[in-house]
Amino acid sequence: MRISVDGPSVVFAMVAVVAHGSAFARSEACHPTSEKQISALFDRWNDSLKTGDPQKVVANYAPNSILLPTVSNKPRLTADEKLDYFKHFLENKPVGTIDFRDIMIECNTAIDSGLYTFKFADGSVVKARYTFTYAWNGHKWLITSHHSSKMPEGN
Repeated sequence: MRISVDGPSVVFAMVAVVAHGSAFARSEACHPTSEKQISALFDRWNDSLKTGDPQKVVANYAPNSILLPTVSNKPRLTADEKLDYFKHFLENKPVGTIDFRDIMIECNTAIDSGLYTFKFADGSVVKARYTFTYAWNGHKWLITSHHSSKMPEGN
């Protein structure tokens, strides 16, 4: 859908913004959080990996989230697609550790980006970049997007 604005309608929109504050003002209350609480969300996700149960891993993701996984070329949009990915990913018992991170917190959203390492039961190791974005759903923090990619220069 394309909306065209010109002439008097633009002036009206500008007056409305000035009169009522930012056009993007939020009416929701911001859930208080800290870097420590956001970093603990990775631990929650990693602990769900350790269970070996893909349902528990997928429970960390918001219904309309996206997973761009480490060892698959296919974006995972639905819970079923995420379950399929984690069913195979969990077969070799991955355990992740954070090597470097940067956390940014906004009103009811947070971004945790950095580098992590996965160690697997067969002794293999995958170093990767990651970004988790989170949103507060009124009850708990959920992953809204998760991007992970192997380091391009190897280990």
